[in-house]
Amino acid sequence: MSHTPHELAEEFPDQAEAIHALKTSDSHFARLVEEYHEINRAIHRAETNVEPTEELHEVEMRKKRMALKDEIARALSAAAGA
Repeated sequence: MSHTPHELAEEFPDQAEAIHALKTSDSHFARLVEEYHEINRAIHRAETNVEPTEELHEVEMRKKRMALKDEIARALSAAAGA
């Protein structure tokens, strides 16, 4: 089995419970997490040449993944402060 790097459990290891709670209570957060997982897996497939893509597209996907991760982090921070 292949290991996909940058999964949210790795990125936020101490916030697994908060991620689960927000996914079940906040539909916007759930969409962010799903979009993050989709793009992260697409990047992994590109990096491992399972689905080769142009370098520019791969860079754009990485930027999108980072933006999603930042938005997820903000949501987790806001939830922790609430």
